[in-house]
Formats: sequence, structure tokens, C-alpha cells
Amino acid sequence: MKHKSITKTLALLAVTVAALSGCAEYASHAGNVSPSASATTTTSSTDRSSNGVGPSLDGPLASGVLAKLTVKGKAAATGYDRNDKFGNGWKDPDGNKCDARQDILSRDMTRLSYKDAKKCTVASGRLADQYTGKTINWKVNSGSVDIDHAVALKNAWISGAQKLPQDQRVLLANDPLNLMASEASANRSKGYKNAAEWLPPHKSFRCQYVATQISVKRRYSLSVTQAEKDAMSKVLRTCPKQKAAKVTVLNSEAKTEPVRATTSK
Repeated sequence: MKHKSITKTLALLAVTVAALSGCAEYASHAGNVSPSASATTTTSSTDRSSNGVGPSLDGPLASGVLAKLTVKGKAAATGYDRNDKFGNGWKDPDGNKCDARQDILSRDMTRLSYKDAKKCTVASGRLADQYTGKTINWKVNSGSVDIDHAVALKNAWISGAQKLPQDQRVLLANDPLNLMASEASANRSKGYKNAAEWLPPHKSFRCQYVATQISVKRRYSLSVTQAEKDAMSKVLRTCPKQKAAKVTVLNSEAKTEPVRATTSK
């Protein structure tokens, strides 16, 4: 029965990604299973923002979504362990045989070259980095580009993720909605700070940045502190038409089968 459940869940994910990205190849692996009305909507790894970096934000106004988030103080970080609580290594949430890191490099960069014929493992590319406003010509192992979690995993942990099932935490760590290619030094200066504590130096990107965080926190039912909400509101007042992503709020009590690992290197 467990095998059937896993197969059905992965089929639903494949069909959903196909519907969002328009790629029929994903649907071809889904058999005859059709997504139900309660199927979880995932952000496709190929759906990018209008500026070419980050996930697509084409849902309701971000300010309205922010108003729905629970305001709460930070929980203690007791028990946090990145690999133990959020999964060890990158997974393959959309089932395209490329891990989430490679999908985000492909989504967010241009002038791409690949190591393999199936165009999965990125060898080099150009990133119009939205955190700093710099243009980065990246090569594998150069260390100049990281894949950032918009909502840092430790921040997620102290904002309610410790109450999520393990499979949803693994999904959060690999969800394209929560992933963005960025300059490595900017990502590391951010650490696990929230929007009250850190915003991208590139000011014109701040609206998209906080809207992405809001979208992730809405999807995974994560809270914001009052200072964090105030900081997000201040940013959004400069861009009142900024949209959040279209998301389905996950039920923290429902089991979602873990995203699959990938053999891609």
C-alpha cells in the first residue's frame, strides 16, 4: 500500500508540474492518474519571474497574503539540524532526473552550457544576480554562486517548520518557490535572518524578495514576527501592486510522500 501511495503522489506532482510548465514529458511519466481537487500545487522549476531570476509571482497581491500570516515570536532553535530535519542533499521534486540545484541554475541563469547531453548538469552560465545587481559569469566549482533558500531553513524551523511532517520539510528545502540563485557572499551574509534583519542590497529587488518569502511562509503555514511583518509591509508600500505566488496551503497533518532523490551529479 505504501508503494502505491508513493507512486500516486509522485504522479500527481508530475502532472501538476506539467500543467504549470507546459512540458508534456513530465506528464508522460504519470500513468493514468489524474490530480484530484486536493492535489498539492507545486511551483515548476521552469516557471521564472519576469526579471528571469527566482520563481514566478503571478498570484494575489503580496500585501493581502502577508495579512493572512500568523504573527508570532521566534521559537527556540532547539533540535535544528539541516540534514536531519530537512533532508541530506538535493532532491528531485519534479521528477525530471535533475536535482533541485541544477534546475534552479538552469532557471535563473543565461548563456548556459552543460556537462551532459540531456542538459541537466550545468557547467557554466551567466547570472544577473538580483541580490547585489551584479552580473556573474559562473563556472562549476568557482564558488561564486549559491542556491539560496528565500526563507532560510533555520528561519523556517523557528517559524513553525519544527511542527511540520518530515516529508514537508524536505519538500520545503527543495521547493523551487523557495530557491533562488544568488551571489555566494550575499547569501552567506544573510544567513538565516528574516526580512527585519536582512534585505538584499539591490533595493529594486526587495519587493520580489519579500513577496517570495511571504509566498513560502503562506504555503507552509510559517509565522512572521511583528518586526518581520512590519519590514515586509514597509517594502511592499513601495510596490503596492506586487504579487505573491499562487500557492496551495499545505495541511501540516497530512502526509506528503518525500520528494525523490536523484542520481544526477
